[in-house]
Amino acid sequence: MAVNMGKETYAHIQEQLNQADLSAMPGLSLSVLRNIMIEPIEPYLRYHAYLMGYNAVVSFGEYDNIFQEAAGGDDRLLNRQTDCVLVFAYLDTLSPDLARGFSALNPEQAAAEVNRVQDFAEAVIRGIRAQTKGLILWHGLEISGHPNLGIWDSQIDTGQTAVIHRLNDFIRDLLRREANACFVDMNLALIRIGAGNFYDRRYWHIGRAPYTREALAEIADEDFKFIRPLKGKNKKCLVLDCDNTLWGGIIGEDGLSGIVLGKTYPGSAYSEFQREIVNLYHRGIIIALCSKNNEPDVWEVFRKHPDMILKEEHISAVRINWNDKAANLRGLASDLNIGLDSMVFLDDSEFEINLVKKELPEVAAILMPKGKAVEYRQMLASCGLFDTLTISEEDKHRGAMYKAEASRKSLLTQATDMEGYYRSLEMVVVIRLADEFSIPRIAQQTQKTNQFNLTTRRYTEADIRSFVTHPDYDVFYLDLKDRFGGSGIVGTCILKYEQDRAIIDTFLLSCRVLGRGVEEAFLSRALKRAKGQGCRTTVGEYLPTAKNGQVAEFYPKHGFTEVNPGNSAGHRVFHFDLQMEPGSEPAYFKEIVSDL
Repeated sequence: MAVNMGKETYAHIQEQLNQADLSAMPGLSLSVLRNIMIEPIEPYLRYHAYLMGYNAVVSFGEYDNIFQEAAGGDDRLLNRQTDCVLVFAYLDTLSPDLARGFSALNPEQAAAEVNRVQDFAEAVIRGIRAQTKGLILWHGLEISGHPNLGIWDSQIDTGQTAVIHRLNDFIRDLLRREANACFVDMNLALIRIGAGNFYDRRYWHIGRAPYTREALAEIADEDFKFIRPLKGKNKKCLVLDCDNTLWGGIIGEDGLSGIVLGKTYPGSAYSEFQREIVNLYHRGIIIALCSKNNEPDVWEVFRKHPDMILKEEHISAVRINWNDKAANLRGLASDLNIGLDSMVFLDDSEFEINLVKKELPEVAAILMPKGKAVEYRQMLASCGLFDTLTISEEDKHRGAMYKAEASRKSLLTQATDMEGYYRSLEMVVVIRLADEFSIPRIAQQTQKTNQFNLTTRRYTEADIRSFVTHPDYDVFYLDLKDRFGGSGIVGTCILKYEQDRAIIDTFLLSCRVLGRGVEEAFLSRALKRAKGQGCRTTVGEYLPTAKNGQVAEFYPKHGFTEVNPGNSAGHRVFHFDLQMEPGSEPAYFKEIVSDL
C-alpha cells in the first residue's frame, strides 16, 4: 500500500470509502461510549480500518450515557462480537469543577471530586469487561494550556495539572490490570497538532463537540496504533534506500567526502533520521537496505564516514545492485523469511515508489520528499506502522538474530544432507512454563505471528498473565539456541483444560525457525503435558486465515483425527487420543530442556 504521510482530507476519505468494495472485507466492530458529540470521527476510523483490510462498523452510545451503558449493560454496543470499545470521557462534561472551576475548590472538595471520577472509571471499565472481551481504548484526560491557577499551578503538586496527571495515572493503572485494555494518551495527539488546531470552541458551545476534524483525524490515527497490532497488521521490517535517503547526494558520484551527512545543517537532518532508524532497531524492527548502487561504495560509507549513526551491525539483510527494487524486495522477504506485508519501504524516488505500489501493493511504500530531509525523522516517527502493544527484552536482540540466520543459510548451502545439517547446528530446545520475563514476548508472538499459527488469536500481556494465573490454563514457550546464537522465544502454546480434555487454544512458531523439527518437539511436549494433567483427549483447532494455509494439515500429519470434516466456514477440529504415544522428537537436537 502507498502511505501518505500527510493527513488525508475529509472529502478524500469519504471518496475512498464510497469507491471501495468494503463488503468483501472482514468486519471490524467498533463501539463508542462518550460524553461528547464525536460522530464525525466515524469516517476516519472506517478509513484506517479500510487501509488495514477491514470493513469497520462504528456504533455510538447515547450522549453522556457512558455509565449506564457500561455498568447497566447494552448488548447493542457491548457483546461477544465487539472488537474494540472506544471510551471518550471528556473532563469538561465528566467534572466541570475539575475542568473549569478548580480554583474554587478547597482540598477536601477537590479530593472528593477526584474520588468520584475514579469510582466512575473503575465502574465503567468493570462494566465493559463484564460484557465483552474486546479491546478497551480509554482516551485519557487532556491537560489545559491555561490551568485555573495560572502559573502557580505548575509550582505545586496539588494544582489542577497535577490532579489531572494523577487521574490519568489511576486510569492507566486500572487498564493495566485488565486483559486487553489500553490507555490512549490524548495529550500526545494534542501536542502534535497544537491546541489551536485541536479544539473547536464554537462547536463545543453549539453542540458539545469539542474537537476539530484535524483533531479527530489525529485521534483516529492514534487509536489504530493499538488496533493494528492487535489484528497482527503492524510492520516488522524497515527497508531503506541509501542515496538521498540515508545521506544527501549520490555516493558513486560525490564520493565519501562529498555526501551530505554530519552534525550541522544540512547533514544533521540525515543524522537525525538515522538516529530514529536506530531507535526502531532497538525496538526490534528489522533493518534492511535496498539500493541501486555499487555495493563497495555503500559499505565504504558505513565503515568510514565519521558521522554515520546507522552501523553495519544494525543491518540484517541487503540488496545492493542494479536490479529493479520490486524484485529486490521480494528477495529480501525471502532472505528474512517474512511476508511482504511486513515491510515498509522508504525511497526518495517517485519512480521506485510507484513501481513498488504497482508490483507489490502489500508493501507499505513511503516517498521521502526530495529537498526536505528535515522532515524525514518526523515522517518515520509518526507513521505508526511499527507500533506494538509491548516491547520485550528479546526485541532488542532481533537484529543480531536475523544476522545469525544468514550464517545458518550459508552453512546450509554447504550441507550434503538435512539431518547432518541440523545436527551440525547443535540446537538446544528449551520448553518452559511462562513467567514474568517471558509474558511480554509471548503476548507479542500472538499479536505478530501469522504463518505458523493454528488459530491466530491475539492476546495482550494482561490476557497472557490472566491465563498464567488461571488454574484451567497452561502457557508455555519454546526457546531455541544453536552454535550461531540464540533465536530467543520462538514458540508459544496455550492449553485450556475442560474436564478430561485439553484444548490447544494457541499453537504458534516464528517463521524463522520453521523446518527444523522444533514444531514436532513442541507438540510432543504439549501432548505429554496434557496427559500428565489427567486429560484423556487433546483438541486441536485450525482457524484459516489468508496467511496460515501452510498449517492446515498440521494436526492430521501428527496423528490427530478430524471430527468435523467439511465445515463450510473452514474451521476444523481435531482430536488426539492421549492413550496413544505422541510422535517422537527429532534425534538431531543436541539437547531438549523442559520443565513440563
